[in-house]
Amino acid sequence: MYLTKIKHAYLILALIGFAFSQCTTTEKKEKESDEIVADSTAIKMAVRMADSEMVHFPEASTVDFRPEGKWSYTAGLVSSAMVELSEETGDPTYYEYAKGYADQFINEDGEIKGYKKSDFNIDKINSGKFLFDLYEKTGDERYKKTIFILRDQLEDHPRTSEGGFWHKKRYPHQMWLDGLYMGAPFYAEFGKVFDEPAAFDDVINQFVTVHKHTYDSIVGLNYHGWDESKEQRWADPETGCSPHFWGRAMGWYAAALVDALGFIPEDHPEKHQVVEILQEVAAGLKKWQDEETGLWYQVLDQGDREGNYLESSASSMFVYALAKATRVGYIDEEYREVAEKGYAGILDNFIKENENGTISLTDVCSVAGLGGDPYRDASFEYYISEPIRDNDPKGVGPFILASLEISK
Repeated sequence: MYLTKIKHAYLILALIGFAFSQCTTTEKKEKESDEIVADSTAIKMAVRMADSEMVHFPEASTVDFRPEGKWSYTAGLVSSAMVELSEETGDPTYYEYAKGYADQFINEDGEIKGYKKSDFNIDKINSGKFLFDLYEKTGDERYKKTIFILRDQLEDHPRTSEGGFWHKKRYPHQMWLDGLYMGAPFYAEFGKVFDEPAAFDDVINQFVTVHKHTYDSIVGLNYHGWDESKEQRWADPETGCSPHFWGRAMGWYAAALVDALGFIPEDHPEKHQVVEILQEVAAGLKKWQDEETGLWYQVLDQGDREGNYLESSASSMFVYALAKATRVGYIDEEYREVAEKGYAGILDNFIKENENGTISLTDVCSVAGLGGDPYRDASFEYYISEPIRDNDPKGVGPFILASLEISK
């Protein structure tokens, strides 16, 4: 068992005087000791996973099992986690790993190798997030130019009638929960760093729009995608929603909410709308957490169906989002226990020791989407049939971030 479970209940005894005082003091020290052990374990696990990732993939651009590398949201996700780990530990190795990815693809004019604005792919925005840190640390104007190139995509990115960004140009009229993570935190940080107040209004509208159309108040979860045109075969003819609640889609969404909120000014008159959405999401995650393991299923509300399985990337994202949202104060303190239980479940069920001393994160769904060619019909059978693999970056990055949040 990697994680010492933190005890939250105090022993209440009907004692008096000195005996009562001694009992209370002793118990307080034991609780503090347990918390120190848990925090130490979490930061050590973040370091072990990051060190292992650099052994498995010496270049960050290849973390998605592509030897040639590419500018992708997955490499950006891992790079963001590495930058944060470097800040927490003071070890520049992780920062340099992320910086190497940026320098591999960004030229002197800030242009990104292989990037085409005309694709209007919201996924491409995600790798811009860690460039804010690189620009702040180095002052290198290349990174600033790239940030503005990505911001320019959002200026012309196609939208729904209510202003929500399409997931991609080739997925017209569609908003996917995944896309909120890819675009909204970058957009919100741009608004803060480069003083664009209108960006906050737009970011808030992204969440309000997608939540309005995808949230099921009875189940307490959001459907993976919404087609405003209701033309897709996967879309419900009445609502336009896809038929299931996919774990990682909710993971992206939960992480997007808590990350974007960090950049929206406290005095923004509509910030409360995003906080309230996050609170609804947190309640749904608590409701559908597996009681025995503390984890979450690939299809969140179908844990008892044959073929469904506990999935590590969604579980890591939920732990991250809940731990961070609790720490910042957006949700009640009770959710910290949900996050800790989830983290313990990850360590117990998804961490594998390798013969070369590295560790692996197991049981990651490799990919899932909607439509496309071959057509992905968003059925239960589809979600459970996608390949499962170890060390997928969509799990590794969130695991590192979750470990850092638990350590805080």
